[in-house]
Amino acid sequence: MAALRIVIIGGGSYMWSPKIIQDLALTNSLSGSTIVLEDTDAEAVEVLLIVGKRIIEQAGANLKIEATTNQKQALKGADYVILTISTGGLEAMRHDLKIPEKYGIYQTVGDTVGPGGISRSLRNIPVVVDICKDMEKLCPNAWMINYTNPMSTLTRAMAKTSKIKTIGLCHELYGVMHTLQKIFKLKDRSQMEIRIGGVNHCSWITSLKIGNNDGFTHLNKILSDPERYADLAKDKTFDSLSDRNLVKFELFKIFGCLPAASDRHTCEFFPFFLSKEAGYGKKYGVKLTTIEERYHWLTFHKKLAKDIGSGKAPIDKSKEAVSNIIAALEQKKDYVDVMNLPNTGQISNLPKDVVVETLAVAGPNGITPMAQGELPQGILNSTLTHVINQEMTVEAGLTGNRKLALAAFMNDPQCVRNAYDGEKMVNELLRANSKYLP
Repeated sequence: MAALRIVIIGGGSYMWSPKIIQDLALTNSLSGSTIVLEDTDAEAVEVLLIVGKRIIEQAGANLKIEATTNQKQALKGADYVILTISTGGLEAMRHDLKIPEKYGIYQTVGDTVGPGGISRSLRNIPVVVDICKDMEKLCPNAWMINYTNPMSTLTRAMAKTSKIKTIGLCHELYGVMHTLQKIFKLKDRSQMEIRIGGVNHCSWITSLKIGNNDGFTHLNKILSDPERYADLAKDKTFDSLSDRNLVKFELFKIFGCLPAASDRHTCEFFPFFLSKEAGYGKKYGVKLTTIEERYHWLTFHKKLAKDIGSGKAPIDKSKEAVSNIIAALEQKKDYVDVMNLPNTGQISNLPKDVVVETLAVAGPNGITPMAQGELPQGILNSTLTHVINQEMTVEAGLTGNRKLALAAFMNDPQCVRNAYDGEKMVNELLRANSKYLP
């Protein structure tokens, strides 16, 4: 296999870069390739270059690694570009959370939908589109693999404005599969067969088989038993972010399909879970994530990165799909995972070209989405609401159309509860983001 140039835009991310470097280093078929870390943060990217060199050495991998703050230099001749940026960083995100709180809107994450998600979209869209423009000039045949949120709107903006091959990846499904494995007491996740469809952070497992049996029938029996349901609700081993799965369970009882993301993401699509009456999520075991807590995570990931680099923490392959997808595309060998791609019919009752999340195959034919069919009516209605709003958000981010941006905010289920002073909130968010907006 020819040596590849794999560029990480946002290579100064302490959370993403060590994980991705480990995965690439532990993928034997990528031997001889070069990893390029690019970031606007010169200090972070230099630290992670040192960490990356140590990871490669400890893994015994035949890889080169380099770092730069020059995006065009990084992209020249790239085969794969992995996107892990956050325009404005945590301080920009602080506005996404704190301004809506003044108007009674509380968000568990604030990076996908709701006022925070739309705000984050608007400041990231111009940046990611510019990256694709550079790619068209410097590496037109490269793949863009996006990990940056909001996944759906950013991947859609890139696919809509560029001929660059673009996919989005998210790891939320892995946590849900782990939960199901525990509930059903399975030794291996391969014992489960699923169909999944929707939009990122609000996709749904629409079919679940365990061997030859219907897993949803089994799950419904468990959740219908008050004692077993109570035991699950009290189980604190499922998720470190206080995800008790109660949001997923409630939505499963309503719609007959299971959300394929953590409760903290899912509940933002159904804001009645975040109402005052629900204790802003506490009733369902969901906590609000503060910026201070995110700074705490950053400190943790900085230390972990240095420990991995020094050998104090083990090198191990993560559950992220990117290294497996690159290997499959290069080796022309099928690999199946959940991916975000423009809708070419994989979800037949959603609009064409909008970015949807389904299973897809990476292999000899590039990346091909697997047919999900129609979404069931109940989840279709809520999904369409967000798909239409995401389309408005993308257009506003591309054109700078203020009225369209306002309409996108005011059509979001979280914002509509405070419509009487919603425009005032939107104006504050736009002012806070003004230096990033078109």
